[in-house]
Amino acid sequence: MKHLVLDKKRILEFQNNVDPYLMIDHAEKVIPGKLSEGYKILDKNDWYFKAHWKNDPNLPGMLQIEALLQMSSLAILTLPGNKKKFLYLTSASKLKFIKKITPEYKKFYLKTKVKSFKRGLAFLTGEGFLNNYLACSAEFCLVLPDDLKKFKMEK
Repeated sequence: MKHLVLDKKRILEFQNNVDPYLMIDHAEKVIPGKLSEGYKILDKNDWYFKAHWKNDPNLPGMLQIEALLQMSSLAILTLPGNKKKFLYLTSASKLKFIKKITPEYKKFYLKTKVKSFKRGLAFLTGEGFLNNYLACSAEFCLVLPDDLKKFKMEK
């Protein structure tokens, strides 16, 4: 199956997050409707390392999840007709934070899969890795409001 490779410029063609809140830098493999894999470059000068915490910098857990969400969104937003649409998080479960993410690792690898996507609801899984070691994982649901409107029931 053919896949897409997206640098930061191309990522911005599909999704709406921008710096400093863009938490992904490169998508090495995107199969629309199936999966997205790539990474975030870790730099000691990133705003979150400066703020969390001064003498013990690490990537906050919720920003780890945000990176997984942004990577996974590419699998939905690269489907025909979805470019630049908004996706919203509706739930997250089975969050696991296993390894501290610090700038010394240089790259935070992200692997996400679409479990199902129907009628505007996407159920996904994601894992974050540092040097091939699992650092975090989660399951989550994203909603594509434009698709939900198509299926709205009248009273």
